[in-house]
Amino acid sequence: MKKWFLSLAVLVCGVSMAADELVLFDASTPSSAILSLAGAEFQQTADGLNVQTFGRDTTGREAYPGVCIRGDWDIQGYNVVEMELLHRDTKGSLPLTVRLGGPDGGTGGENDCFIDRGTLTKENTTIRVFLNTAQFRTTGMRRAPWDGNGLCNTLSGTKVVTVGVYMKKPLLDWKWGIKKITMKKAGKETLANVEKIVPFRHPTRADYYTFFDANPSWEKMTAEEFFPFIDVYGQFKYKEWPGKIHSDAELAKAKEAEAADLAAHPGPKGWNKYGGWADGPKQEATGHFYVKKVDGKWWMVDPEGCLYWSHGPVRVTSSSAVTPLDGRENYFENLPSEDSEFGRFYKTRDELLWPYYEKRNIQKTYDFSSSNAYRKYGKAWRNIYADLAHKRLRSWGMNTIANSSDVNICKMDRTPYTDRIELKSPSIAGSHDGWWPFRDPFDPAFRENFHKQLLERKAELDDPWCFGFFVDNELSWGEEDSLGYWTLTSPASQYAKIEFVKRLTAKYGTIVKLNATWGTNYASWDALLQATDNPGVQAKEDCKEFACAIVDAYYKNVREEFKKVAPNKLYLGCRFAGGTNATFLRIGAKYCDVLSYNIYRFTLDAFKLPEGVDLPILVGEFHFGALDRGLFHWTLIGVKNQEERGQAYYNYVESALRHPNFIGVHWHQYSEQPTTGRFDGENFQNGFLDVCDTPYMETIRKAREIGYKMYEVRSAR
Repeated sequence: MKKWFLSLAVLVCGVSMAADELVLFDASTPSSAILSLAGAEFQQTADGLNVQTFGRDTTGREAYPGVCIRGDWDIQGYNVVEMELLHRDTKGSLPLTVRLGGPDGGTGGENDCFIDRGTLTKENTTIRVFLNTAQFRTTGMRRAPWDGNGLCNTLSGTKVVTVGVYMKKPLLDWKWGIKKITMKKAGKETLANVEKIVPFRHPTRADYYTFFDANPSWEKMTAEEFFPFIDVYGQFKYKEWPGKIHSDAELAKAKEAEAADLAAHPGPKGWNKYGGWADGPKQEATGHFYVKKVDGKWWMVDPEGCLYWSHGPVRVTSSSAVTPLDGRENYFENLPSEDSEFGRFYKTRDELLWPYYEKRNIQKTYDFSSSNAYRKYGKAWRNIYADLAHKRLRSWGMNTIANSSDVNICKMDRTPYTDRIELKSPSIAGSHDGWWPFRDPFDPAFRENFHKQLLERKAELDDPWCFGFFVDNELSWGEEDSLGYWTLTSPASQYAKIEFVKRLTAKYGTIVKLNATWGTNYASWDALLQATDNPGVQAKEDCKEFACAIVDAYYKNVREEFKKVAPNKLYLGCRFAGGTNATFLRIGAKYCDVLSYNIYRFTLDAFKLPEGVDLPILVGEFHFGALDRGLFHWTLIGVKNQEERGQAYYNYVESALRHPNFIGVHWHQYSEQPTTGRFDGENFQNGFLDVCDTPYMETIRKAREIGYKMYEVRSAR
């Protein structure tokens, strides 16, 4: 999170105490210190603190507008923040963030603070946020094994000196307000009454709190009692659930049970070897996959000329549960010595994700999922695991190994697959870092490096079982003008900046004319090239225009190099996420064979492409999760339990099958993330399999139900 831009406003103060509550702010008592965040305006009345926040700063800076209340509170014993809020706008649901700051946390950032985020509706104006009340904390996990660890919880103690309520980089102006903010103690009675609780960042009202509804014993443990809290299988020690593994003998029983299930469900009838619709209308057989619109709906066509709809999981790999150990070895029970039989699993890894560990300078990891596969299948575990992956997918009604999977499993040529390349060429120095900074498409190394990356994957690109590649993932585009501003704040050696100044020179002729338009005072074109300051809002239109030029060059260069090396493979785009603007999407549509999106919703019924764009679409990621199987985080879209998870899966896939543009959906992911988090702390319940390689049968049954009939559903008029 970037530093907040603050201005001191009104000084007021007031705190009241009760045995079961601590009032942090009450609008009816004018006695707290209130700060404006990022230019927000406010007025305190007896009816509430009325707040006006404004949309994104047009100079390109990131901003978090809202208010911050300063005080001095000890929240020991309190585990709920209850906020009575006011929705005073007409634009729909209101996205808000709450931040409690400790003495070392200042008024912004992620140091010594608790942060959580959610949505305020007209109907639900009282929000409760649950936070960790343990006297110690854990690190490296999005959520910890107690009630609601939040987006970020780095509070170093029980003292809080700031309470912020704000919006994250809003595009629009909003009117809202605060009546009261109170710390409370949530006991068994409160947690059981879910309907009166609005989970702060949870769109389903799913029962996050059922995981803790018995006042769990571990919440009261001392650090000495609690650690280690992860067993030798990578599972949470202090809770039981159906399917939890307690011994290698139970792993063997789970293996036998699944073998019987797979034998009883060999896969759908009417599919060819690729998983294409053998019983459907035949198309031209080219020996490769291609896309075609048939009877008003987009499809892929497989190498044999059968219609094909892509259904399968991301990251089919044994190394899904690689977790960092740096500074956390005490979390884990009986970690093996490095020279032991299980010491090899300090070195196994997911090759595609490993650069993310390196980027964060993570030195030591352990691969619980591969370790468990070794325990379960023995010395030939890699071959058995790979063979089983193909059997499982066909049995589950799936016909695709999606990107980021083990290439050795993919190249067995038993299930069609796709993969992804992430560009490693020089970036635009001023670009804001998402997963990776935005690469400079005007740099000659852009094409050169990408061409080399393609040649490194030539075996896959020549394989008829591979239908195409994604290039990049969830790019950080910024707003419509951000790429232009980011370029101007880059050094003079930046190729994109050299190109931008060249275009500005051609447009304006003299630096005097540009200065008159931008309200700047550059002495020369070279002075503009050398400058790294933000020129301000009057450069917006030129920055928008050049942002489009960057996006066009990006897609054009990628497509041309891709098709040189792989003319018969599908260029699947860059996996859009979030609010990519329609202008950039239209540019991408000129060059991509297929548009790709990572779409975390309950259904795709309301999804629409911009007017005038009609291309096939692949969903690169979706998932649902719950907290009834020992994981601490329900995923990006949570549900109450495994039964609801399976039904949500069915509903999502069915909605995609009925939509004319979607040619497939890819679940994120095959086997779930580590209980203690991966490189970025994600510890989602997002697998078809748990960390011990046991299928979640509630989800598998619903996947089969829709997967076995997917061609009939897709072809229905």
